[in-house]
Amino acid sequence: MKQKEIWIVKYPDDAAGHEYKKERPGLIIESDQQIQKTNIFTVVPLTSNLSNVTADDILIKKDQENNLFANSVLKTHHIQSFDRSRFIKGIGKINENTLEKVKTYLKKHFDL
Repeated sequence: MKQKEIWIVKYPDDAAGHEYKKERPGLIIESDQQIQKTNIFTVVPLTSNLSNVTADDILIKKDQENNLFANSVLKTHHIQSFDRSRFIKGIGKINENTLEKVKTYLKKHFDL
């Protein structure tokens, strides 16, 4: 598991309100150094629902590198951390340009 990878993640079935649930793609945003230290990984969920895109969401077009089944959106404000056991399988990765957009958003999100 590495930063930039997209994994199918089993989100909790008992999600509340606007939390994501069920299995869905998630982008690992945690640094590779931190991944080596823990069994908890931080992700941003992806959705193929393009009807509710906000200004901070990041569009990812389906390609052979990310292996998404449809054009999708990184829902940047839905950052969550999960135990390794929730990660089902890796499917692809994002490119450096998209990673830079994510990092820019994280600076804004956490006021860094």
